[in-house]
Amino acid sequence: MGKSKFLNLIFSNKSNIALICILTMFAGLLVSRVALTCGMFGLGFFTLADIHPKKCFRNKWWLAGCCFVAVYALTYFWSKDFDYWWHHTESKLPILLLPLCFAFLPRFTAKQYTVFTISLALMLLAGAIYSTSFLVGHVSYFIQEYRTSHVLPTLVENDYIRFSLSVALFICWAVYVWPRLTNKFVKWFVGISIFLLSIFLHILASKSGLVALYLFFTLWGLYQLIQKKKKWGIGILAGLGLLLILANKYIPTFHERLGYMGFTYFMYQSGDQSGRYGDIGRIISYDIAIKLIKEHPISGVGVGDMFHEMVAAYHKWYPNVAEEEMLLPHNQFLTVTLACGIPGLLIFIVWVFSPLGLLKKNRESFFFAIVWLILFFQLMIEPVLEIQFGVFVYLFFLLWQKHTLKIGD
Repeated sequence: MGKSKFLNLIFSNKSNIALICILTMFAGLLVSRVALTCGMFGLGFFTLADIHPKKCFRNKWWLAGCCFVAVYALTYFWSKDFDYWWHHTESKLPILLLPLCFAFLPRFTAKQYTVFTISLALMLLAGAIYSTSFLVGHVSYFIQEYRTSHVLPTLVENDYIRFSLSVALFICWAVYVWPRLTNKFVKWFVGISIFLLSIFLHILASKSGLVALYLFFTLWGLYQLIQKKKKWGIGILAGLGLLLILANKYIPTFHERLGYMGFTYFMYQSGDQSGRYGDIGRIISYDIAIKLIKEHPISGVGVGDMFHEMVAAYHKWYPNVAEEEMLLPHNQFLTVTLACGIPGLLIFIVWVFSPLGLLKKNRESFFFAIVWLILFFQLMIEPVLEIQFGVFVYLFFLLWQKHTLKIGD
């Protein structure tokens, strides 16, 4: 097939173009913000160019997202720091675009799902190899680093939380799509990828990725039991317990991570208020945020000033916390309320929970519910949507799994 015929075949099919843009976005997530932005705008152009604007306003979830972003933008009028306001408002702009793109995407074919799955597996395996390569000749050094909660370098500009979460969510997707793969070689490749990436998550030992992984396999095992597939259900749950035991025994980074979590709990029980230990720092940020929300319940402090207000509150109520340990509230719901007040929180809650109205009693809905639950948990422990990569990971995996609900129609 000639080059021109090959290009014509690709670009004559809207779903092929969309898939190229989606893979470009994901590649951008790993290596370049420019590629992420180009893929996003490319997807928007090719997907929405022939869509009448009236159709957009029928999408209630998108409308709720527009209201959420509008509330963030509105706080400009009572924010003093414009640059900070713009940075955190700009990061929400994909909420205005990606839900519409996926709403008007055509259904993908089995071959396109295969290409997507293999491509993501290769990207994430490359990322895993990159991270584990740092252990070569430096195992002792990194084991010592894990004792102070410093993890291996990762792609995504060393954002190990977003990278580990992407790996865990891909594993969810791979398990979902595995029965739909028709080629035996591809099935073996995907199965091996699931195994290797699961091991990698234990080597990296990021809590976000591990919680997502264990939550998924636990719920999947219970789902098998509910479906009266007792052997599969018991096998998955037993295998998960065995994996935990073996990882703790044979993967030193994972073992040290568990030890650090135990030490953090001990320090919390001892009344530590230094903010030096991750989970204690989260709890302190919750306490400060709640106190500030009580002072500004309706309008919030403004997106532009929320960190400045947090810093001032740290000095007032937790003066022993060092500047570098001062955080935004590590909970997206508290962050939204701090910035926009309780009215903004209510709009945000509507946006977060709206997709659950699409669920039915089928396999597609079960996997979508798991992805939603994993991402919801992230909202409870991180200000996920205050970071560009966090916004993308949240939207991408939720929308990608949501798109499969069309299969079950």
